Amino acid sequence: MADTWLVVGLGNPGARYEATKHNIGQMVVDELAERRGEAFRLHKAGARVAETWLRPGSAKLVLAKPNSFMNVSGTPVAALARFYSVPPERTIVVHDELDIPFDTVKLKLGGGHGGHNGVRDVARALATAEFHRVRVGIGRPAGRQDPADWVLTPFDSSARDALPILIADAADAVETLIEDGLLAAQQKHHAPR
Repeated sequence: MADTWLVVGLGNPGARYEATKHNIGQMVVDELAERRGEAFRLHKAGARVAETWLRPGSAKLVLAKPNSFMNVSGTPVAALARFYSVPPERTIVVHDELDIPFDTVKLKLGGGHGGHNGVRDVARALATAEFHRVRVGIGRPAGRQDPADWVLTPFDSSARDALPILIADAADAVETLIEDGLLAAQQKHHAPR
């Protein structure tokens, strides 16, 4: 399993949350599965999983969407990592990021959780913060709206128009990270458009 990567899209389960900002990580993982014609199936680890490849003959991908709520994402992520024998450095967590402007994708390895409870719980469950993150910018709310409420609202109409491009960019970033490494992915996807 040395060539296996676990790619987890964070979010909340259920139709109520499907189109919210907090679920953009799952939208990106959906895009990766769709590109490969794969469907998700239930896994005993408490997640929906699609097993596929980056490209024929290359790295195996385990695409996953935890069935748990965001703040307790760590348990299914750690269970999947154990099941597929994937070390933290070959784990990619795709998640929303308040501190990055909308329509921006940033990648990093390790570091703090930045107040993101899903990332915090994954680090707790893996017993390390040394996993890759593909951070998809959703921006901060205007005015005095509570960020906790903001992340649970759908994208507004102007953002919805740009959303497919943002999701595709984040999926591209995951693929570049796996194929070419973190530095190459950062150089390619952090560049201003």
